[in-house]
Amino acid sequence: MAGEIDFVVTWVDGSDQAWRAQKAQYSGEGLIDDSEERYRDWGIFPYWFRGVEKFAPWVRTVHLVTWGHVPSWLDTEHPKLHIVRHEDFIPKEFLPTFNCTVLEIFLHRIKGLSEQFVYFNDDMHLIRPIEPEFFFREGKPCDMLAFQPVVANPKNPVMSHLYLNNILVLCKYFDKRENVRRQPGKYFYPGYPPLYFCYNLLELAFPLFTGFYTVHGPSPFFKRTYEEVWEREEKLLLEMSSHRFRSEGDVTQYLFREWQKLSGNFCPANVQRGFQYCDVSPENGALKRALKDKRKKIACVNDARVEGDFDRIKQELHALFQGILPERSSFERA
Repeated sequence: MAGEIDFVVTWVDGSDQAWRAQKAQYSGEGLIDDSEERYRDWGIFPYWFRGVEKFAPWVRTVHLVTWGHVPSWLDTEHPKLHIVRHEDFIPKEFLPTFNCTVLEIFLHRIKGLSEQFVYFNDDMHLIRPIEPEFFFREGKPCDMLAFQPVVANPKNPVMSHLYLNNILVLCKYFDKRENVRRQPGKYFYPGYPPLYFCYNLLELAFPLFTGFYTVHGPSPFFKRTYEEVWEREEKLLLEMSSHRFRSEGDVTQYLFREWQKLSGNFCPANVQRGFQYCDVSPENGALKRALKDKRKKIACVNDARVEGDFDRIKQELHALFQGILPERSSFERA
């Protein structure tokens, strides 16, 4: 049985005029990634809390990380809810920040955070009952240690840089072939998807790390992993914290996640088995199937900068989630 587990979720109200005015003051400061779609709201965040209450009632505390605003419908006095404003855990010299990677590298500084926690984006929804052992088993995070080459993606070049930056840090501390020899059972775990089992086998031909499989889903962490990486790479992390917007010089939360795995501090598991990734689209076929079949425990509703009738798609998303989570949660005001 896992110990106490907290959830951390980040959220921003992209329509908040005070937030927009502050953001506009700093636009152009080495700006790389500041598209409007990064901050728009589909209005389905209440269903995130409904999913947590219905499907993960065992969670100890939900830490909601916010610039300062909170949803008007949220009961901020809920006993399981901790509102965390940026100034509560990020050093003041790096504020204001509009960079999600900066928020992610300071998560361990959240006051009262449990040693075991799961980090969510607000687009990652629980849609079926989920047990603590899905995230932590035998006192360790459940995860998948799999190679996958970093690719030059012209549609999202910033992320290509970020993944490579993570690897450049990791290769300073971990030797690829030595790491495979040290924990072969975690690279070649029988439960992994066959594709990634084969990737790991093929990658043995290359002496250096080329990349890691990263799932855009909830990330289980030890707080002490953050502390260890900060102890080793404080200079780098402090430097990137000055980037007010997500930039090609950043590292991401996956640096900490891969560090855990390369250190052997995880239980191997097929993370794809309980997770469905869906890009928002005018048709939303994949999401409709995921919510109808409910074969997965978690669905990610990723805003892939879709073009189309925003209001129509927004209404459709509401209807889809209302179909599986129609009742208000105790996190919502009466």
